[in-house]
Amino acid sequence: MPALSQLSAQMPASPIRKLVPYANAAKKRGIKVYHLNIGQPDIPTPRNVLEAIGRFDAPLIPYTMSQGTESYRQGLARYYAKHNIHVTADDIIVTTGGSEALLFTVGSIADPGDEIIIPEPYYANYNSFVTLFKVKPVPVQSKIENNFALPPVREFEKLITPRTKAILYSNPSNPTGYVYTEDEVRQLRDLALKHDIFIIADEVYREFIYGDTKHHSIMHQPDMENHAILVDSVSKRYSMCGARIGAVVSRNKALMQSVLRFAQARLSPPTLGQYASEAALQTPQSYFDRVIAEYKARRDLLIAGLESIPGVRIGYPKGAFYLMAELPVDDSENFARWMLSEFNDRGETVMVAPAGGFYSDPALGRRQVRIAYVLNTTDLQRSVEILRKALAAYRQAHGLD
Repeated sequence: MPALSQLSAQMPASPIRKLVPYANAAKKRGIKVYHLNIGQPDIPTPRNVLEAIGRFDAPLIPYTMSQGTESYRQGLARYYAKHNIHVTADDIIVTTGGSEALLFTVGSIADPGDEIIIPEPYYANYNSFVTLFKVKPVPVQSKIENNFALPPVREFEKLITPRTKAILYSNPSNPTGYVYTEDEVRQLRDLALKHDIFIIADEVYREFIYGDTKHHSIMHQPDMENHAILVDSVSKRYSMCGARIGAVVSRNKALMQSVLRFAQARLSPPTLGQYASEAALQTPQSYFDRVIAEYKARRDLLIAGLESIPGVRIGYPKGAFYLMAELPVDDSENFARWMLSEFNDRGETVMVAPAGGFYSDPALGRRQVRIAYVLNTTDLQRSVEILRKALAAYRQAHGLD
């Protein structure tokens, strides 16, 4: 058999999906699995989007421009203006999901051996995006004790070297649900200008903010025309994960020319996805009001349930729809696998994402899991009940009591 590439061996497995074979095996045994491991919302896609798709009657589905259709990019510019982010269609390149947006961004700013600083825990696929370009992720650790707030700026500055190209963060955060304060975003801006590096802000959960918390974009900060890069996606905002439409947004003209060359190499983003996403821009605010109220109710139910389980410690999310929890177990991956392969409660079990893959050093997340509260409140309440029973049974079976 011909040898595979060294790069293929370096690509990390997804902590979100790596236990899927165990979940599939459980289902084949007749076990119902509640999926808290993946951010696939069960919220319906806006009706106006589905109706627009039904009206599509072109005689063929053609390529679009590599940067995306003019009408969709103009619509996006109007959308951003509503969020006090003032860009033009020329500052936007449409991508095949937020993942491609990050790939194009990393490929445009970094060479092999360069470094990108990332507050951790971070979205696990960031590891994959930088690995593809042989770029080194440099973690700066946030902690559950501080609710995963931005680490002190001095911790970032200790890590900046001549090879540092950017700081990458998500806001609201996947996996913690943390929402960065205006002061924290300003501190990142000051670092970028002081050291002449980029700030890459992954803001795909912008709409999902709870209570009195406000979202502060890096694009709101002054004098960042050449340093700020916004990565975005329609996947979670409109429950359109399968549309595969994202965007790179920046006022840095040279950067956008580089991103465009990457975009041209893959020809064009999905035509039907752009058509649906353009329709999504007309989604009324009432849709988001209902969705945010639903997620807040789920978050509050999950927090109350987890707080009632002995030995569980949580971070308190203010946005997105994720929560990081520390469990009274020896190893969260072993526990997650055990729940799928050896445990059930009345024919039901739960799947969570072990948190080791959200850290550069998996040991830091050895007892933590990410929970996505994307199930309705009835299923979520049942999931917490199962998790409570599973923890008690696991601790007894493994001599942890």
